[in-house]
Amino acid sequence: MKVFTVDLSICNGCYCCQIACKDEHVANDWTPYAKPQPDTGQFWIGLTEKVRGHVPHVKVTYTPFMCNHCDDAPCIADCKADAIYKRDDGIVIIDPVKCIGCKICADTCPHNSIYFNEQLNIAQKCTGCTHLLDNDDEWTVPRCVDQCPTEALRFGEEEEFADFIKDAELLNPGAGTKSRVYYKGLPKKFIAGTLYDPSAKEVIIGATCTLKDNDSGETFTETTNNFGDFWLDGLGDDRTYTLTLEKDGVSKVIENITTDIDRGLGDIPMDMSS
Repeated sequence: MKVFTVDLSICNGCYCCQIACKDEHVANDWTPYAKPQPDTGQFWIGLTEKVRGHVPHVKVTYTPFMCNHCDDAPCIADCKADAIYKRDDGIVIIDPVKCIGCKICADTCPHNSIYFNEQLNIAQKCTGCTHLLDNDDEWTVPRCVDQCPTEALRFGEEEEFADFIKDAELLNPGAGTKSRVYYKGLPKKFIAGTLYDPSAKEVIIGATCTLKDNDSGETFTETTNNFGDFWLDGLGDDRTYTLTLEKDGVSKVIENITTDIDRGLGDIPMDMSS
């Protein structure tokens, strides 16, 4: 069965996926797969931009989102017209002919991936470009995947992506719908800073930065780079940490750093002459 995989570490926010989807579906009638997508108001694949941290320690993450083509799709179970079905390849389709415009599927989708076309009085969403996959031997992937310049977005058989999936996450795991869209690099909390020597008026390169979770005892370690910066990423939400900075026998401890938000600690002085 087919899956989508998304590697956020190489998504550069170019919006090619979103534009390609619009190009393929706006003003094009692909019945029985889909009626035309409105030119505004719907993004069958869209992109969110999340900015985290404090200047100068800032991260930006771009996250493509689409229909999750769930194995346990509530939209299928709740559809009163039997207009929504799951294909043998795992793609979920809303039949635009059978849809009666009751809006139940749009209301029940926990991923907010179903849109309602007021003009046509039908529900609509990502089709996986099945009109291409079924009818054109040259097409093996949806338009969004084909247009992704970094290959952050990929599509294929589940077995083909087994190594990716075993380390991946779901965008909305709490929904419990058995999504077929898998992500790597979803944003986690981070603590960052710049270590410098106020006496020498230079950044400190190669210092060991050890972060300890005050409750679990788990530790994270980094070294400062050529700019004196350190980034301790992949941290849990709402945790409390102790940070120890050390270089050539000189150390500095910062206690009770919380990850209720992503923490940019700014410039941290550590006098190497002491």
